[in-house]
Amino acid sequence: MTDTDWPLWEVFVRSRRGLSHTHAGSLHAPDAELALRNARDLYTRRGEGVSLWVVPSAAITASSPDEKDPFFEPAADKPYRHPTFYEIPEGVRHL
Repeated sequence: MTDTDWPLWEVFVRSRRGLSHTHAGSLHAPDAELALRNARDLYTRRGEGVSLWVVPSAAITASSPDEKDPFFEPAADKPYRHPTFYEIPEGVRHL
């Protein structure tokens, strides 16, 4: 198996000051363990990451930008998801 036959992996890194993982890039590797090691070497060389995720690109399913209106339309008819009409009690600093 040559490196051109290796599957593509998407890499997500959580930074020291971050609370969530962000997409850092992609790499080819024969398995998850090597993908994780290569991701560490490529995307956290300066010690900025505290956690890595590697996900096979083939396992990612995404919505189509062309279908954004019909796909996200059902969320528009649920006003209770947006707390614009709720009273916020005094003393509550962060909601």
